[in-house]
Amino acid sequence: MGIFDKKPNLSSEVAQPGTGTNRTKDVVFPKLPETLAEFLALPQATLSDPFDAAALTVLALCFYPQDKDLSLSMLDALKGPRPLSPMDKQFIADRFRDKDYVPRSYFSGATPQNDYMPEEPYTIRVSENPYSYQDQGYARLSLTSGGADSPRSVQLRQAKDGKWYLWEQFLLADIRPPESNDPWA
Repeated sequence: MGIFDKKPNLSSEVAQPGTGTNRTKDVVFPKLPETLAEFLALPQATLSDPFDAAALTVLALCFYPQDKDLSLSMLDALKGPRPLSPMDKQFIADRFRDKDYVPRSYFSGATPQNDYMPEEPYTIRVSENPYSYQDQGYARLSLTSGGADSPRSVQLRQAKDGKWYLWEQFLLADIRPPESNDPWA
């Protein structure tokens, strides 16, 4: 076995806060929910794992272009005891004005070349690093976009009930446009 033969660590274990060991988890959604009830019934919606909560954030944002109210309800569920503020809602609306493809870019297989259409089953890769649990009770995890050169982050906060809630997301920054929208591609 050569030094380049090592496989990446795709552990599916629950994160242990404070360990931040460059672990990566693929969060898989065999089928996408169509309602808030289906979203809350997903196994990841227990919010017992920060990796799952981060992936659910992407999923909730994907609904915004088709059903703004459903998306915001999903995000409020992920925010737990601290719902979206009017400023949060305005920020999200501003980011979606002409770039509805950004959240889809976090799914495996979604690239500018295929207009950010993800592969099935729908998979989101979430990673930690040695600094992910630097602040007690918080986790900052990274997600890779098929249209960005560097990962984007989601910060989660663990509540008294042991669940990991969305604290902040930095997922809606600009990425490369889909080739169908790019006159230079």
